[in-house]
Amino acid sequence: MIYQEFAQFYDDLFEPTMYDRWAQYAIERFPKAGKILDLACGTGRLVVLLTQAGFDVTGSDISEDMLALASDHLIEAELQPNLVQADMRDLSEFTTYDGISCFDDSLCYLLKTSDLVQTFQEVYHHLKPGGKFLFDVISPYQTDVVYPGYMYNYQDDDRAFLWTSFAGEFAPHSVEHELSFFQYNATKQAFERYEELHQERTYTVEDYRQFLLRSGFTDVKVTTDFGKEPFQNNVKRWFFECVKEG
Repeated sequence: MIYQEFAQFYDDLFEPTMYDRWAQYAIERFPKAGKILDLACGTGRLVVLLTQAGFDVTGSDISEDMLALASDHLIEAELQPNLVQADMRDLSEFTTYDGISCFDDSLCYLLKTSDLVQTFQEVYHHLKPGGKFLFDVISPYQTDVVYPGYMYNYQDDDRAFLWTSFAGEFAPHSVEHELSFFQYNATKQAFERYEELHQERTYTVEDYRQFLLRSGFTDVKVTTDFGKEPFQNNVKRWFFECVKEG
């Protein structure tokens, strides 16, 4: 299952200042003290920050391993975990919210266009009138120019992590990440190896707008640099602010 072995590595190695920036982007746009659903919440770092900022936050993720770490982080922050394991394509068990977020290009892991549109529709139906949907995605510039050939290696005393990215052949504007983990087993006095393949795809900004319009949204704003800069085509990441009409 995706992220099964990656969860702890992801949590340890991810740049923490990114969560601060996502949190600030959301805080500036969500209604104060609003009821928020954070989709694909991962290890819950953003859930912690938004809850501390005064929001009533529910975190949701498909991965049990990610949610286990999210629960630990919330308890460490002396917060009550409000976490639900769910597939973002089906939010039928959820209530309605003032805001829904989905960051860290999590939507790019939906490889079928129909799954992405279905998720947009689910989000729309679970927003209150006037509610906002905030998300980010990697751009075609990232998948087609930046990622192919990208490599990242990490090593400490008892583990190592190798990440290599390739252009995807399964869809336009797609990428494949080969992830290898080496964890030292003291009992066996040897390293154990785990491997995962992550696939992502993205679309042009015009395609995203059409998918959102098809799902019911009519007010869509696209920016870059966590909302600080206007839309540009050749940047790594786009930020979408979508409003459900009241």
